[in-house]
Amino acid sequence: MAESVISSKLRKATNVFAEKHKVSRTDRGEVLGSKGGFRGCTIWFTGLSGAGKTTISFALEEYLVARGIPSYGLDGDNVRTGLNKNLGFAPEDREENIRRVAEVGKLFADSGVVALCSFVSPYNKDRELARELHKEVGLPFFEVFVSTSLEECEKRDVKGLYKKARAGIIKGFTGIDQPYEIPVNPEVTINTENRTVDDCVQQIVEILQENDIVPRSAVEKVIDLTVSEANLPKAIEEAEKLPSVEITKLDCQWLQVLGEGWATPLTGFMREREYLQCQHFNCLLDDGVTNQSVPIVLPISTEDKEKLAGCKQFTLRYNGVAKAIIRDPEFYEHRKEERCA
Repeated sequence: MAESVISSKLRKATNVFAEKHKVSRTDRGEVLGSKGGFRGCTIWFTGLSGAGKTTISFALEEYLVARGIPSYGLDGDNVRTGLNKNLGFAPEDREENIRRVAEVGKLFADSGVVALCSFVSPYNKDRELARELHKEVGLPFFEVFVSTSLEECEKRDVKGLYKKARAGIIKGFTGIDQPYEIPVNPEVTINTENRTVDDCVQQIVEILQENDIVPRSAVEKVIDLTVSEANLPKAIEEAEKLPSVEITKLDCQWLQVLGEGWATPLTGFMREREYLQCQHFNCLLDDGVTNQSVPIVLPISTEDKEKLAGCKQFTLRYNGVAKAIIRDPEFYEHRKEERCA
């Protein structure tokens, strides 16, 4: 009982007024890290003890920092040795623990850092409080449910806590004699069983990229543009109804390079902006820096260009066989001599 009464003795501050910063998030983001732009957010890892929250969080921190994106991992044990060392594990103390961490995460995020919070945080209302604190000030918040089963967590039992809880030595242990409320609608759900840490990290990085937190260049997953077997009949049917142009063997080979993801992050033949970046800087500069010294473009004749004027999509054929569909095409000057040089 001694542990659970600490939080009730804390006095609320009065006569406190929030001060507004003179530096905007945009200005702060431009000088923080090497990628530029404001990327502050909080990623909240929740799950049972031993699920892999901190392992994934620290691996993600290392991954992002190595790519010039400032990040910092806040771990439950680390925080309880300092900021929250006066809190126990009774429900009210757990609530105060999460409230404090949520406020700290919000400050990190507001500074432009990606805050990585790894806490069991067993109660939905506490996690929703953390989300609302960020929502109120317009900061992105991502809940990551590390859904490793209780059986697997007990099997790992790296710290020997489950063994002690089962023996009655530890009281109020989440999953044993205190409940864990499964997240209702997390942004990411990760089951770590039979998966590598790197694979789990990439799953989160992809979500961050989709939400413009990290640039496309930070995602290592190959972009496969090929049509699945299940969707192939429908794609062929569509291709046969569209205007088409015949391509050369070399063009078809480049098409295969793009389709199989060998030119990731390209998702098609280069647009003019990408082509000029490649020619003059030997890399793609939009959404991060990606080495790309070889231009991958599709030259077509003036006759074909005029035929396709106004088309939003058309089919590429090789020896009369439909091979791909080009959508939202952009036509620009060939600059053949410049490309060949």
